[in-house]
Amino acid sequence: MDMEIRYVDAKDRSEWYLLDRHLPEAGFEEKVRNRQGYVLVDEGQIIGILRYNLFWDNTPFCTLLYIDEKHRGQGCGKLLMEHWERDMKSMGYGMLMTSTQVDEDAQHFYRKLDYKDCGGFTVNVPGYVQPMEMIMIKAI
Repeated sequence: MDMEIRYVDAKDRSEWYLLDRHLPEAGFEEKVRNRQGYVLVDEGQIIGILRYNLFWDNTPFCTLLYIDEKHRGQGCGKLLMEHWERDMKSMGYGMLMTSTQVDEDAQHFYRKLDYKDCGGFTVNVPGYVQPMEMIMIKAI
């Protein structure tokens, strides 16, 4: 595979939204402007995305990692996460955060990358109810 990882660009909008069904339009523009999103490109097509925010305004928090279904299980998610981790370390950050619902398999993926469980919360607001969200951290 001849893949490239780069920051998301405004020209990526339509391909980005094939993989990200949660980010509002203004959020996409913010990710481009603040360089808080990455695309994994294979043969000219975006096959994976990662976006993050700053938790407490000072700790990178991966809010979405998504790999196109056809490319899962091939190391693409690990490639994106490791790229993000190196980028965050080069910016001087010492800790990263992410989260996943307790009923999702992603927790096992993150643990393999040395993320540790550090807590969680439940959402029981009508219309927003979901399984417990577990928070994971990693020192870099």
